Amino acid sequence: MLQNYRTIQQDSIHETEIKKSQFICSLKRVTTEEAAKAFIQSVKKEHWKANHNCSAYVLGDHQEIQRTSDDGEPSGTAGIPMLEVLKKNELINVVAVVTRYFGGTKLGAGGLIRAYSGSVANAIRETGIVEGRLQQEVLVTLSYANWSKMENFIESQQIAVKDTQFTDQVVVTCVIDEPGITEFEAQVIDLMSGQADFTTGEIAYFEQLVKEAD
Repeated sequence: MLQNYRTIQQDSIHETEIKKSQFICSLKRVTTEEAAKAFIQSVKKEHWKANHNCSAYVLGDHQEIQRTSDDGEPSGTAGIPMLEVLKKNELINVVAVVTRYFGGTKLGAGGLIRAYSGSVANAIRETGIVEGRLQQEVLVTLSYANWSKMENFIESQQIAVKDTQFTDQVVVTCVIDEPGITEFEAQVIDLMSGQADFTTGEIAYFEQLVKEAD
């Protein structure tokens, strides 16, 4: 399993106008080629009056699958520039479709490349990029007397907390990168002079917004 990955925060649609041509970028998270192709077809069906529905997608843990389509635009002016934006942002499992309604002014090869790549970059910027990290839930049980120490430790180390329960004791569920679990537990034991118990929860990918598109 990957230790971490980057993808879009959510599905989105972003529109822009360039020299009276309307460019609509539709982004979607997908995990299979079948899903990517189905999404492309659904956009084409919705925008069947459009002049072009160009597309690009990247799939797989290491971007193993990469596909593009210029959909009638001059070769290399749409799909590949769109793909390069996805790759530059190190995204996986994303499909982008840019729909163009021609406004009467030709953009030229360079203008088309800028328009299609810019449309994807703007759409990614709007929705944001998340990083998913493979992390382990570690439940720390401690006394109320030690809770303030733990709170300060969590804040100073910027540790993600999924849940905190207050019963006869305090049980805080921390989310830790797998390679850092041993060090985390050692630090807590040292901080609490051994007065803390640990149990492990689920291992899963936890996503956090990290940046906008370049």
